Amino acid sequence: MSCVRGLRCKECGRDYPIAAVYVCEFCFGPLEVQYNYEQAAQSMTRDAIAARPRNLWRYRELLPLDGEPTDGLQSGFTPFIRAHNLARELGVRDLYIKNDGVNFPTLSYKDRVVPVAIAKAKELGFDTVGCASTGNLANAVAAHGARAGLRRYIFIPTGLEAGKVMGTLVYQPTLVAVEGNYDDVNRLCSEITNKYHWAFVNVNMRPYYTEGAKTYGFEVGEQLGWRAPDNLVCPVAGGTILPKIWKSFHELERLGLIPSVRTRMFAAQAATCAPVVTAVHRGSDIIPPMKPAPLAESVDTSLRIGNPADGPYVVQAVRQSDGWAEMATNEEIIAAMQLLARTEGIWTETAGGTTLAVAKKLIEQGRIRRDETTVICITGNGLKTLEAVRERLGKPIPIAATLAAFEERVLGA
Repeated sequence: MSCVRGLRCKECGRDYPIAAVYVCEFCFGPLEVQYNYEQAAQSMTRDAIAARPRNLWRYRELLPLDGEPTDGLQSGFTPFIRAHNLARELGVRDLYIKNDGVNFPTLSYKDRVVPVAIAKAKELGFDTVGCASTGNLANAVAAHGARAGLRRYIFIPTGLEAGKVMGTLVYQPTLVAVEGNYDDVNRLCSEITNKYHWAFVNVNMRPYYTEGAKTYGFEVGEQLGWRAPDNLVCPVAGGTILPKIWKSFHELERLGLIPSVRTRMFAAQAATCAPVVTAVHRGSDIIPPMKPAPLAESVDTSLRIGNPADGPYVVQAVRQSDGWAEMATNEEIIAAMQLLARTEGIWTETAGGTTLAVAKKLIEQGRIRRDETTVICITGNGLKTLEAVRERLGKPIPIAATLAAFEERVLGA
């Protein structure tokens, strides 16, 4: 039985029925799904959750679906790793990696939000889905939309990494490369949504899409032994995931599943496009729209969103939790990618390099205390951003197929 009550404007509090709407017609604030928490608490217990399949729908009472889920049944419940080697390197006690870089099927956290949006789109009668994307979302909509049997129109800015482009085309959607940056793509998709009866997951389906991000936080709480961490470091692009993780911890607390939440939320962005970090450092509630640096100057293309839709709510969550925001340079991002691979055997994309580089900086600044529990969010796989490290990893040592050649060229005997 659904626990969904409807939609509510996050700014003025006006209520709306469940529909493919995402903006309040009175104040233009974003809409968010509302739940009956008393009803959810009756069935969403620790024992009940433990008995359910290990996918994102194990927390279905707090997800916006009325019927039985048929999408994303293999997505979610990704590895939660105690990072002993990395912790020693950084000089901290309890460090964990939540690794959505192996999420099914497209190797990113978008495999959480997209199945929820598509499932709701099907309930609302749509036969076509779409998105504006910097890469990972394109992959996920193409894959999950194919499995759902829906038509797919996917829009990306020109110049994305080949891995992300091919990771979309292989599912045979209609892929459109738009001249300009992500913000240009997003504006175009909003115009298309207003004209055509299509479900754009991060436009008119955004209230449902963003709810899927909560499952990342639900899993952290469960996998940490039903408690919230002291610190959580999260990448920020459009700003969906960080405030939803913050919300998920408080929902778990409200249902009595975890103790009181004392987590500090930390936002990570690349220095080539850091509007949220700029706002936090200024102590401002206003996110200054920022034109991303040219692609040739940026290794982290997935976070290049100069006008993040949920940026104000990232700032709000950071401030409410007594957290902070920092940025990382190209060199710091690549060094962190290599550090994570060398210490924990995890190959992350550039967004993960950004997150780890910022976590390292926050530890050195003393903002993350060394004796506390810290979770670092890895949201995508390194196979998606080969270009960032291709020229920095060296080459294999060529030898003849003889023991003498091995000893001479490799061992230096």
